[in-house]
Amino acid sequence: MAVAGYLRDCGYQVAETDGAAEAKRLLQAGAAPQVAFIDLDVEDELGGFGLAQWIRAERPDVKVLLTSGVRRTAETAGDLCERGPHLAKPYDHRDLESQIRRLLAT
Repeated sequence: MAVAGYLRDCGYQVAETDGAAEAKRLLQAGAAPQVAFIDLDVEDELGGFGLAQWIRAERPDVKVLLTSGVRRTAETAGDLCERGPHLAKPYDHRDLESQIRRLLAT
């Protein structure tokens, strides 16, 4: 919630979901984000990695930014992110905003 509020204060439009499965439904319903910020530590039927893979296959126009608090998961995310960055938790909100700005510039 604090991250979403910070990004709104930075001027971004933010849609929040309770998990990967809800985010996928939102995207299937026609939401058109430029960037998906995905927490890989989310545990639902799809999971963060599943959502990231689905977005890359079905919505290649959406840039993906991954985060994780588990070092090994963050390293794996880095290996999988040939088209997008990852942030290891804890991260500074300014670093997140900087990463988003860089993604939007590409």
